[in-house]
Amino acid sequence: NQYEFHFGGQPHLTGAMPELIKTETQQLMLLGLFIMATILLINLRSFPAVGMVLSVIFLSALSMMGFMGWVYYLTETPRFSFSMVNTSMPIVLLTIANSDGVHILSRFFREARKHKDVKKALTMTMNQLMLPIFLTSITTTAAFLTMVSSPIATMTGYGTTIGFGIMWAWVLSSTYLPAIIHLKKWDMNKAAIDQPSFLEKLIHRFGRSLLNYPKQVFLTGFLIVAVSSIGIWFINVEVNIINLFKPGHEIRESTLFLDREMAGSMNLILKVEGDLKDPEVLNKMIDIQDYISAFPTVNTTFSIADVIKEMHKSIMDNDPAYETIPDTRGKINNLFTMYSMSGDPDDFEALVDYEYETGLITAMMQSVSTKEIVIMADQIEVYIEEMGTEEFTTETSGMMMFLKDFTTLIVQSSINSILLSIVIILFITWIFFRHWKFGLLSVIPLTSAVILNFGLMGWFGIDLSHFTALLTSIIIGVGVDFAIHYISEFIHYSKNGIGTDEISRQVVDDVGYPILLDVFSNMGFGALIASSLIPLVHMGGLMVFAMISTSLGTLTILASVMEIYKQNLYKTGNA
Repeated sequence: NQYEFHFGGQPHLTGAMPELIKTETQQLMLLGLFIMATILLINLRSFPAVGMVLSVIFLSALSMMGFMGWVYYLTETPRFSFSMVNTSMPIVLLTIANSDGVHILSRFFREARKHKDVKKALTMTMNQLMLPIFLTSITTTAAFLTMVSSPIATMTGYGTTIGFGIMWAWVLSSTYLPAIIHLKKWDMNKAAIDQPSFLEKLIHRFGRSLLNYPKQVFLTGFLIVAVSSIGIWFINVEVNIINLFKPGHEIRESTLFLDREMAGSMNLILKVEGDLKDPEVLNKMIDIQDYISAFPTVNTTFSIADVIKEMHKSIMDNDPAYETIPDTRGKINNLFTMYSMSGDPDDFEALVDYEYETGLITAMMQSVSTKEIVIMADQIEVYIEEMGTEEFTTETSGMMMFLKDFTTLIVQSSINSILLSIVIILFITWIFFRHWKFGLLSVIPLTSAVILNFGLMGWFGIDLSHFTALLTSIIIGVGVDFAIHYISEFIHYSKNGIGTDEISRQVVDDVGYPILLDVFSNMGFGALIASSLIPLVHMGGLMVFAMISTSLGTLTILASVMEIYKQNLYKTGNA
């Protein structure tokens, strides 16, 4: 009771974070799944149907994690180890796997309502959905596999593992799900099949408004995306782990205590290579330390030069005037010789090597934002370059420089993944739909959703971190899913003789309902907002917005563009 213990520093954070995120994610995921199941039940109005959708989700997630475990066991590559970033994998897969089951069950209910025959309804459902579900799985997997090109090594395992999970979800949706639907004894007179749900009625009314005013709808959607895009310039990248915790959290408060009362929780290390017994080199090291110490967030700096100054003062009767670097190399040698008579030369091994050719300047500092880190690092590098260091070379490292470089990697990885995913999806859909027009249309919802998402992150001050950056994967996966189903349905009806007057309304009715049901059910993961970790809070909020933006991108921008150019696209789809 007489002592307080405060844990901090990178080793403590590295050890505490995975378990903390794992615990919070598990608890909030259960809440999210409960909300998802409730929303599905309200709209599907059938416990067996909800159970079927959830069984596909659980089996897919279980297989995905098993795949990751086996790959790590067989290869022992750290790329497939479960890190902090990987905690978002179940959320990503559940979002995408949920979509397949929702599309199949909702379409089966509509067909059963028309034909009152389970086998015929199931056959028509699978005939219509097999290709789009396969295509959405292929394109989404391809998008995740682009992470292999990421400069962040763990992204290789992340993308590959989720890609496997998505394809396994496709296998289950194409085989297991139809089988259990067929085995179930369905009552054709129950409300779940016989009566349209609230969302079906809602999308029918929405479709009328869309088809009556396509140009106005497109212009409204375009303006929203355009205004949101301005916010991209205001995005702040934040990868400092301390800023991932809310004020008052134990880890954050302990770190702030170390920053305020002790040496600090973050460091900057400069490796110096040269003659470290040369007075000129040592004095320049002191100059560098003085420059770094001038930053308000730096608490202390130390190097072998400080030791030499202290020894010099000691042999001169502790006269403060001699707390300097001696003016000749010989005097410095004498200091070390005298020290070796009473002390251990190994005392300096943390500061300089045995040959006195490589040494370290270490700065202990307070934990600061990534933005401040980048500014400090750039200023220090400019100072060292301008002072001239012909006698020695320097190389910066430490946690501060890691965070600075990690910022660049996050931005680079996000941009590469987005652009490569869009290009790959465009070409895959071009090949399958056999025309570049449909390939181009397929990337409209996900492109607009990505712009909306990142734009609003900038407008609302939501930081781009290694957690929130992964939301791009959800947007791309869900966005292309919605677009492919919409385009595939349009082509199907154009080939089956549905006239241009009816085709758009039929497509919106058939595709709009499962899209909205998918959106509302996945909003259950908004439960992450209740987390004590800021990235999970942001991820929960952005998950909700991502679902809204991808669905609106499909049902407003894509649908209105296809309605405006309906005559031309009808001929193309019927060719």
